[in-house]
Amino acid sequence: MAYEPGWGWARLALDHAELMISKPNEHLPFIQPSFTGSFYFTTDNTGILWDKLKDQTRICYPIQNFEYGMREFAVYDNNGYLLQFGHAIGETDE
Repeated sequence: MAYEPGWGWARLALDHAELMISKPNEHLPFIQPSFTGSFYFTTDNTGILWDKLKDQTRICYPIQNFEYGMREFAVYDNNGYLLQFGHAIGETDE
């Protein structure tokens, strides 16, 4: 993780995934977030991530294979945002 308060952003990394987040723009008024979609993360092996998270968070739906060719699951973060994780079936051991 890289973080410097003066920069206004942070970078989180785990294995081959990175997520960069930033503070709201100073010249725009900050309004409580109202995002209603979900954040989808493609992973190398969904099962490993599921095993790490399943007992530590509120689950939307458990890990499963879907007819559209993805093995995925979804959880809610501490702010209620929906986080989905998945990989294409056949890319890694299921």
